[in-house]
Amino acid sequence: MTSDRMKQGLARAPHRSLLKGMGYTNQELARPLIGVVNAKNESIPGHIHLDKIAEAVKSGIRMAGGTPMEVPCIGVCDGTAMNHRGMNYSLPSRELVADSIEAMAEANAFDAMVLIPNCDKIVPGMLMAAGRVNIPSLVVSGGPMLAGRRRGKVLDLTAMFEAVGSVSAGNMTEEELYQMEDYACPGCGSCSGMFTANSMNCLVEAIGMGLPGNGTIPAVYGERIRLAKEAGMKIMDLLERGLLPRDIMTLKAFENALTMDMALGCSTNSVLHLPAIAHDAGVMIDLDLVNVISSRTPNLCKLSPAGPHHMEDLYEAGGVQAVMKELAKKNLLNLDQLTVAGKTIGEICEMADDPIDREVIRPIDEPYKQTGGIAVLRGNLAPDGAVVKQSAVAPEMMVHQGPARVFESEDQAYQAILEGKIKKKDVIIIRYEGPRGGPGMKEMLSPTAAIAGMGLDKDVALITDGRFSGATRGASIGHVSPEAMAAGPIALVEEGDIISINIPEGRLDLLVDDSVLEERKRKWKAPEARFKSGYLARYARMVTSANTGAVLK
Repeated sequence: MTSDRMKQGLARAPHRSLLKGMGYTNQELARPLIGVVNAKNESIPGHIHLDKIAEAVKSGIRMAGGTPMEVPCIGVCDGTAMNHRGMNYSLPSRELVADSIEAMAEANAFDAMVLIPNCDKIVPGMLMAAGRVNIPSLVVSGGPMLAGRRRGKVLDLTAMFEAVGSVSAGNMTEEELYQMEDYACPGCGSCSGMFTANSMNCLVEAIGMGLPGNGTIPAVYGERIRLAKEAGMKIMDLLERGLLPRDIMTLKAFENALTMDMALGCSTNSVLHLPAIAHDAGVMIDLDLVNVISSRTPNLCKLSPAGPHHMEDLYEAGGVQAVMKELAKKNLLNLDQLTVAGKTIGEICEMADDPIDREVIRPIDEPYKQTGGIAVLRGNLAPDGAVVKQSAVAPEMMVHQGPARVFESEDQAYQAILEGKIKKKDVIIIRYEGPRGGPGMKEMLSPTAAIAGMGLDKDVALITDGRFSGATRGASIGHVSPEAMAAGPIALVEEGDIISINIPEGRLDLLVDDSVLEERKRKWKAPEARFKSGYLARYARMVTSANTGAVLK
């Protein structure tokens, strides 16, 4: 066992002494030491209850003959960090999560790990660490929040952000807004739509690193606690079998994840995280694979913000397993892929119930759309690609041309939107918000939600080298690469330039002559870095482009 290097032999008597100082017995130290990486904190609703999940996991480990050792993990809530300086730290926190788990696992010589995340960057950060350390590991999340309800209306975080725009447009009173905030997030769990956190927790199942139900069992259900106990027991089975993350997270597994991504209509952030997870698992995937899989995968679900359904509806309809069962009917999944459940993806599909609600999970022959929920766009504005959640774009905006309204930061754009300075047909350009320029590729739910709240989401597009929240809807195109800080073409756009968007053809173009762009590029100078010291300054020097997953060099 890996832990023997810390606890076996005469020379390790001092080490055992330290362990016994915490109360561990000889019997406990003779067993495998299982790291229980718990991201519980009191600043994220998705993580406030993870202490209960961790206790259940530890019970399962003990029942199966292991010794659990709980260690902490940081977490940032994208919702509370939104639209202020805190959002600069959100994506960079993913690397801190991965680095710290790697350090803890290696320093403590864990034999295996159970990873307990729930929200946006914590899930991919933990999977990245699992790929790096490559000891038996599995993920059990804290589960999704129930949707809020107020006087017969279903609410979620998207509704709250869009309500701010509605108040600014005079369509809602401040009193109504304040009443909504008491009900939109009714309790613990990851926010109730198919936002980034729930997207990643569902994709954990498709990759094979989580047990069936990981993505959809609500946080407040006893079934979630039972799942955590099963996870604790299952990690001992993985250790005995010697099944490692890199045995599971193969190229075929990531193809399955992308297929599920398209069928569910997941957050565009998944296209940022999957390449990063693959990178640490020794697998290379690129944006071209996204479009290949999207072109053949029907969109079977329209969960908030793309539609009226929420995670509890997907759970009731059969969960991720039921969606996989539909996809398997058209041979769209690699069914021989291994999972931490001890079964292949094909065996899980065979055991799954048929979907109950055919509006929540459409039949494979009657999808919402014949192609997937996400599209990658290319053109002279995004030579290395840009990403859009096409399942949440109004039909009127699938093809659009309009004048550029150029802003050098999210704050500038948001202020202009709230002041009514954006008109129909406009194409908002928000630049210098990429991985290096932001730094940290800030998530921009506030401007997109304000546009939607003002009723302009069918008339106005937003384009950025930053990224958008999974709660975003409308023609919101992010991850534009190369970014402005790297002298990408988005840095050369000027006020009034005509932008052409053609999502069905995968095009994003700046309708300006090449000679003009060359002259603009000759005169271009990079702006001064926003952070000159601390973690973000180091991050900006080391981070790569969004199209490669914004991993660190």
